[in-house]
Amino acid sequence: MNKVRVYELAKELGITSKKLIEVMEGMNIAVNNHMSTLTDEEAKRVMAILTGRSDEKLSKEKEKAPEKETQKAEPEKTPAKKVKKKEKEIEQTEEKPVPSRKARKAIQEEKRAAMLKAKRPVLKLEGQITVAELAGRIDTTPAQLISYLMEMGIMANINQPLNPETVELIAEEYGYDFDYVEDPVEEELLSASSDEESMEEILRKPVVTVLGHVDHGKTSLLDAIRNANVTAGEVGGITQHIGAYQVKVNDRKIVFLDTPGHEAFTAMRARGAQVTDIAILVVAADDGVMPQTIEAINHAKAAQVPVLVAINKIDKPDANPDRVKQQLSDQGLISEEWGGDTIFVPVSAVRGNGLEELLEMILLLSEVAELKACPDRAGRGTVIEAKLDRGRGPVATVLVQDGTLRIGDPIICGSIAGKVRAMINDRGERVKSAGPSTPVEIQGLSDVPMAGDLFQVVSDDRVARQVAGKRADKIKEATRRVQRVTLDDLFKQIQEGEVKDLNLILKADVQGSVEALQDALFKLSLEEVQIKIIHTGVGAINESDVMLASASNAIVIGFNVRPDSNARKLAEHDQVDIRLYRIIYEAIEDIKAAVTGMLKPIMKEVIQGQAEVRQLFKVSRLGSIAGSHVIEGKITRNALIRVIRDGTVVLDNGKIDSLKRFKDDVREVLTGYECGILIENFNDLREGDIIEAYVMEQVAR
Repeated sequence: MNKVRVYELAKELGITSKKLIEVMEGMNIAVNNHMSTLTDEEAKRVMAILTGRSDEKLSKEKEKAPEKETQKAEPEKTPAKKVKKKEKEIEQTEEKPVPSRKARKAIQEEKRAAMLKAKRPVLKLEGQITVAELAGRIDTTPAQLISYLMEMGIMANINQPLNPETVELIAEEYGYDFDYVEDPVEEELLSASSDEESMEEILRKPVVTVLGHVDHGKTSLLDAIRNANVTAGEVGGITQHIGAYQVKVNDRKIVFLDTPGHEAFTAMRARGAQVTDIAILVVAADDGVMPQTIEAINHAKAAQVPVLVAINKIDKPDANPDRVKQQLSDQGLISEEWGGDTIFVPVSAVRGNGLEELLEMILLLSEVAELKACPDRAGRGTVIEAKLDRGRGPVATVLVQDGTLRIGDPIICGSIAGKVRAMINDRGERVKSAGPSTPVEIQGLSDVPMAGDLFQVVSDDRVARQVAGKRADKIKEATRRVQRVTLDDLFKQIQEGEVKDLNLILKADVQGSVEALQDALFKLSLEEVQIKIIHTGVGAINESDVMLASASNAIVIGFNVRPDSNARKLAEHDQVDIRLYRIIYEAIEDIKAAVTGMLKPIMKEVIQGQAEVRQLFKVSRLGSIAGSHVIEGKITRNALIRVIRDGTVVLDNGKIDSLKRFKDDVREVLTGYECGILIENFNDLREGDIIEAYVMEQVAR
């Protein structure tokens, strides 16, 4: 028996993980939760206690396993007899592990549970099952279910589809018998690939993500690898067209996902995307392990992705690779030289040292993993990123994980249907097909999908539209059932007993503001609800903040910062309440008033659009005119203006003095167009600033 997780052993024994953990506590076997692993010896001891069979007998039965098929099975003895028999056997063994009173009690409870099992309610589900839908069916909240999934090592958001195996485990823990039925329409969708199991699989390219602390050289390392592995004639044309690229090493290829770091890696996993085969952890030899390094390690471990360590900046005079190895060994990554199983490669992104060895180690790890796929199947894979392009419509960068994607293929992508009209590879070239482990940008979807959505080629446009529509309806229905916490209805939810803890995420422009806001909130003495601050940070409110709020049913409080465009859209989609303040006491007063049901009518802010400052023109007697490009929505002459610099508000409640298109005064400028903006009494503009136009509307509570 190899290493086994608690829930797997519980399933094999036919008992719940909770009961198994109780038994193990009585046997002095320390485990944290149902995802903990047991050694071979521990698993045998537990099996021996609960089945009444000794280790020797277990091994003999394994040897005779083929003979058992032809022999008549022995009648099973009652659990009580088994326990008595085992107690006698234990006395004769060297360890003599006698079950405690707690373990015996757990066994007796398990016998009673077995009698009641036949009377358990049946959870009957069909087709794609989302977190929100499952939570509603097993009488729990989405936040609690997401928390439970995180304990299982599964990152999920509220609209995340779950596979039947995961649902079965959850149903078992919540006391349900699970009855899964394929949706007849989904079954038709999958019928095209039902006869593909016998198709021959071939080795595919490994997909690699680079993680690590900021400034430790992730981007430099990626650039060095890319530049070292293209021919001289291609160097000028290697501009990134999509968020992934391929390099060739000894007639084999490696695919690198060019993510900003562990945040994007986590965002993908939070939406169910297991696209990475290998994670390269970049650690600076002169800096050592930092907080983000540890976060990256935890994310890779949670995704069960093998980690290869690249010790960067070995050319620096104060480089100390041995210190890095020591620090990483404390995090469970032990070098092969020190008797562990983690590969460490010293590199210099600046000088190009160690790059060849790093790439060879990636290929070695991929060979050990035996990564395979079949190019003859219908294409399927994952969305890496997606956007709405003004000229081309919805555009998605996808990674084909199995099969082949071709021009003209009807596809279904989450709850969106479409037909592949065009494909562009990582070199910016148009291609007609893409095989396994190939990143391409596609056009032809009916809407913009979410990063992490799974796509699949289907045989029929009609079926794709039908399934997409049904999935979209199920998501809408599940979202309607979700009761999100907002300051507006906090009092009502407290009265109904739905909210006992108020979870908050705090973001501010500087660390001092975060600490001041945190201290002020902790000093609030509220009998009705307990305030829990689950995350704090400096800078703009981003997608990760909104996803965390969605998972933990929290309210996001922003002080002197703004949500970025993606975060705002995700908050609207997941119904997350974001509150923005410029004065600390206003945030405190709002929370106090919300708890007591005394909130005043609110003025709701409606964002009209955003423009990016591309060039500044100094005009005497007028000041600075911002030559701007409207990147979202529209800029209107009568709107209020806010200036945002690196996620921080530098001007609020401003007014437009002049709005021009070329030399003409205009009332509004739409997305994609250039304009000149002059702001009243404000000249401190810089290139790269975001000018945000908004209006205030009064909303009754």
